[in-house]
Amino acid sequence: MTINIDNKNNDETTADSCSKKMEPSRRNFIFGSVAAAGLTVAPGIMLYKTANARTLSDFSLKEGASSKVRWGMLVDTTKDVDWNKCVDACNKEHGLGNETKSRDDQKTQYIRIVEVTNKGTGYSMSLPVMCQHCESAPCVDVCPTGASMKRADGIVLVDRHRCIGCRYCMMACPYKARSFVHEVLTDQKESTPRGKGCVESCDMCVNRIDHGQEPACVEASNGAIIFGDLNDAESPISKILAKHGGKQIRADLKLNPGVHYQGI
Repeated sequence: MTINIDNKNNDETTADSCSKKMEPSRRNFIFGSVAAAGLTVAPGIMLYKTANARTLSDFSLKEGASSKVRWGMLVDTTKDVDWNKCVDACNKEHGLGNETKSRDDQKTQYIRIVEVTNKGTGYSMSLPVMCQHCESAPCVDVCPTGASMKRADGIVLVDRHRCIGCRYCMMACPYKARSFVHEVLTDQKESTPRGKGCVESCDMCVNRIDHGQEPACVEASNGAIIFGDLNDAESPISKILAKHGGKQIRADLKLNPGVHYQGI
């Protein structure tokens, strides 16, 4: 944004001086208040302790996240699958669905089932939509604090210590894949700490991936969702994409999502 000021020299000097004075205090307020609050997310679990534990253990397993790997998923919508089983598995894995005071349209969804109908033919299908883990993620671009971030292996995450709840990322996401926590939550999973006033979304079950497991929705899909390394030409997901192809939702946006679909 450009602001035209008549008395340029004097006003610019004053503005620069004020900016230098205000910036440190604003930064200290944002990050200092989070540390001071402690953010209890469950009995005996502090949000900052849980995050530090993951940083020291999970993210340092073996070689850690590497750009040599690009994790992705391939969803086959032509298979006769009850996608709600994937939603249930996701909710169970991350302790979702425990909001008691929020409206239904405010409750967190890492996966939502979308019904698509061809108006010309009347053909209808349902498919699961989650964070697409874009290579050029709009949520990361617009985040003012760096809370929305992308790991070296392509997984898009939210750092709840840095999230200030501005919800810019929710507006920027073309897939409506993010939710905002409206209330204090209890009975949470230690592997997925959550906090009121934060934005959250599918993290591709990073807590499982870092321990050599597949995402919960993949296990519950009965083979309809394949997970793997898109950078490895010999991985099952890459072989299927090479042989049968796949589509990305809103490929025209050139975000290069890590989630591909067949049958759409």
